[in-house]
Amino acid sequence: MTIAPTLLQPDNHAAILIDHQYLQFTTMRSSNPDEVLHAVQLLAKATKLFNVPTLLTTGLASKQRLLTEVQDVYPDQEPIDRTILDAFEDERVVQWAAATGKKKLVLAGMWTESCLAMSALSAIATGYEVYLITDASGGGSPESHEMAVRRLIQAGAIPLTAGTYVKELQRDWARDTADAVRKISGEHSGTYGKAVKWLGQLTATRA
Repeated sequence: MTIAPTLLQPDNHAAILIDHQYLQFTTMRSSNPDEVLHAVQLLAKATKLFNVPTLLTTGLASKQRLLTEVQDVYPDQEPIDRTILDAFEDERVVQWAAATGKKKLVLAGMWTESCLAMSALSAIATGYEVYLITDASGGGSPESHEMAVRRLIQAGAIPLTAGTYVKELQRDWARDTADAVRKISGEHSGTYGKAVKWLGQLTATRA
């Protein structure tokens, strides 16, 4: 059996959630805020469920908090707070990423065109294989978000959505995380989440 090396697995990557804070979120104009919030929650809960090493970061946290919906997933983690836009210019972030021993990094953040883009470009330059969770990220406008994603794809980043990320980690509904995946998908994945719960009923598993 051959598994594509580009597929994400729970043990082959780490994740960094960059600056999901109230100011960035309320000034985001690239996407529907409710949809982005659900995608961020789905992503954070999936990393926790699958024991993916995950780092939270903030920018100037004394002026604005991390979204409660993100912090509550990792209540004991103190986010790395920065003054610099590029998280990979902060030695604490660089050291954390290196200490995970993973060469694949999953990134999401705000805003797409600034902190996320700069961090992703620097991570790629450092030698990491970067995956972007595009719907758990947001920018100042639809165009700024889209252009940043395009730029990062040209630089070698791999785009995917939070729902795809969860399915990629689960892959086999016989895995013991299936019930929890159905639960968080039902909470945060809209109609797809409802379909997953229905699939559980069809296969006579607990949904």
